Amino acid sequence: MNIKRIKQGLLATTIAALFSVNAIAQHSSDANVELVGDIKGTQITGVTVSNDGRVFVNAPNWRDGVRFSVAQVTDTGEFVAYPNSQTNECVAQSEVRKDCFLAVQSVVAHKDKLYVLDTRNPKFKGVVDAPRLFVVDLASNEIEGTLILSEDAYHPDSYINDLRVDEKTNRIYMTDSAHAGLVVYNLDDNTSYRILDNHKTTKAEVDALSIQGKPFTMPVQSDGIALDTLNDTLYFHALSGYSLYAINTSDIEKSSNDVLAEKVRKVATTGAPDGMIFHQGNVYLADLEKQEVQYLTPSLDLRALVKGDVVNWADTFSIYNNALYYTNSKIQDAGSDVSDMTFEVYKTALPAR
Repeated sequence: MNIKRIKQGLLATTIAALFSVNAIAQHSSDANVELVGDIKGTQITGVTVSNDGRVFVNAPNWRDGVRFSVAQVTDTGEFVAYPNSQTNECVAQSEVRKDCFLAVQSVVAHKDKLYVLDTRNPKFKGVVDAPRLFVVDLASNEIEGTLILSEDAYHPDSYINDLRVDEKTNRIYMTDSAHAGLVVYNLDDNTSYRILDNHKTTKAEVDALSIQGKPFTMPVQSDGIALDTLNDTLYFHALSGYSLYAINTSDIEKSSNDVLAEKVRKVATTGAPDGMIFHQGNVYLADLEKQEVQYLTPSLDLRALVKGDVVNWADTFSIYNNALYYTNSKIQDAGSDVSDMTFEVYKTALPAR
């Protein structure tokens, strides 16, 4: 994956949609969407909201001069480097330091901690040192530890994308969107390993998507991930694909693809999503080609939550106080220069139960 390929893809001939989906019940428009904050010239992908309502975002290292890796969005809509400017100073020049964010793709607040997923793969040029999770104490606003992936948990071309924390098993699950597969980090003994490596359930299903009539020709592998803690189920989905898969967390182990594949089930056919999240029975995910935020109900009805101009590559989701937060990363429009582009964080009320 590289920015050049994205730019080339935007100049290619428009492709037709490559699939058909079930009819989607339209229940919301953009009328109920509220702007949390927007920023010009810095592309943001991830968003997360802590238990006390603090909003955090991340900016990936996809081009020169990125202002920060992680920021807190203040009540006035300002984006302030978090936990401090020193921890964020490596991204602009892709400086490799152990105490500094280099190429962050995701942030997830869980209880009193913020997990910062650093791919260590700046500008998609390859992993320069082991991908890792910086763990920030949200009370002290200081990094309290670093969880580093073992050599057999990633590949030289890996781009570890998103994560979910499982308290019951004391593990963290991650996706790899460049080299298809899932990564498991065991917090009990600080070991990590891959599952479903380069397996059809984690690989891209198509070579191209059509986003608002624009071709996106960079196949992206396993990307979205969601954890149902009530039924102990992990959901995952390739970005360039239409199949939502699930596996019971009790079945996740360091094992061969053949063994684990028997325990994976296809849940539904959906649109091509980026981020996902599970909440009170629903799996929330985007349809990038339709530019909608949707949710899959327990009865497997696929419904639209948000549509319209306020959705432009809905990238990552977080839920707080009965509202879903999402970012517009506008990847299909973003080339090597985003200085004149604006990227937003929105929130919208969750559907009535």
